[in-house]
Amino acid sequence: MSGHSKWATTKHKKAAIDAKRGKLFAKLIKNIEVAARTGGGDPAGNPTLFDAIQKAKKTSVPNDNIERAVKRGSGAEAGGADYQTIMYEGYAPGGIAVLVECLTDNKNRAAAEVRIAFTRNGGQMADPGSVSYLFSRKGVIVVPKAGTSEDAVMEATLDAGAEEVTDEGEVFEILTEATDLVAVRTALQEAGIEYDSADTVFYPSMEIEVDVDRARAVLRLIDALEDSDDVQNVYSNFDASNEVLAALEDD
Repeated sequence: MSGHSKWATTKHKKAAIDAKRGKLFAKLIKNIEVAARTGGGDPAGNPTLFDAIQKAKKTSVPNDNIERAVKRGSGAEAGGADYQTIMYEGYAPGGIAVLVECLTDNKNRAAAEVRIAFTRNGGQMADPGSVSYLFSRKGVIVVPKAGTSEDAVMEATLDAGAEEVTDEGEVFEILTEATDLVAVRTALQEAGIEYDSADTVFYPSMEIEVDVDRARAVLRLIDALEDSDDVQNVYSNFDASNEVLAALEDD
């Protein structure tokens, strides 16, 4: 997760992210629709929906798209799909654990696309439970460095349940128990500190350091998985040094 997190941050600097903006928008809209269906269409009473909308706005998803997704999910407007969450497990090259979280209205299509991505990129799918025990459910909040400091972030969030605040280059990453995510996010708001996203994720209990070649192979698989419209999130237990990530920027 750490290596993947740092790489995701690095990728935002690359112009190639624009080519995937359409896919990213679609996935964020899907999250909003599902959150509204599950907890209602009022963000004030639905923290999951609030955070899904916040993330979409930070990624420049148009307000009209957001509002229509809320209406479809809440039933105020027709056209919502019956999405299901499905988890797949597997290994990237070198035995790196991979969890794939899908949100789909077609289980057969999702399974086929995930299997193809693993097969074509040197990975291998695994039985349920094979790698999921290496991960635990956590909350992760990403705070941009501009306008704040690590001390200010820690002071605002530690009493609310933050477990750890780490410097990830251009942002601070706050780790919490999944059940403390809303409380920590609220503490940031009350302290006047802006955040980019607040998500519940699968976080690895331990990470495996990889070299440039293995990092390149793992990220090739992750990119192939994320290219599927049905795949919402990919989690992995690889880590990569700043030197390795710098080398990958030149690819």
